[in-house]
Parts: sequence; structure tokens; C-alpha cells
Amino acid sequence: MLRIRLTRMGAKKKPFYRVVVMEQRQTRDGSFLEIVGRYNPTTNPPLIELNMDRVRHWLACGAQPSETVHSLMKKAAPPSPAAAG
Repeated sequence: MLRIRLTRMGAKKKPFYRVVVMEQRQTRDGSFLEIVGRYNPTTNPPLIELNMDRVRHWLACGAQPSETVHSLMKKAAPPSPAAAG
């Protein structure tokens, strides 16, 4: 099964993360199929960049986001017009 999750990059005590699509059984920093975004929690405010077209593509293919990526997707998505009015 495919999973959309974070892989850690950066130096010791200065992490940033790539949002990647990989097999669920792979190790955290193992091989991946595609990079679909990045997340840097050390900046103020935290940087969240997601290629939502590719994320939607992988979700349609059956990939499941991890809990952390799911919350990042909620934060990165612009508010819908229906929610505003």
C-alpha cells in the first residue's frame, strides 16, 4: 500500500521534511516514488509547500496520507468559498 508521509532531511537539530509518496513498509528515509512537497517547522511561521495536483493524483491512485501529512494538507489548503459564506 502507498503512503504519503514525511522523510527527514537537514542537519542535526535543524530538521526539515520532504513530503513523499512511498510504500508503507519502507523505512522513514528509504526510497520513495515522488516528492510532492516540503515542510519546514523551524521557520516562523512554519513553511508548508504541497503540490496539491500531485497529492490528489496519488490519493486517487489509493495512497493514504499519514496523520501528520493529513493535518498539513488541511493547513495548506485554501479555505473553500462555501466555508466563508
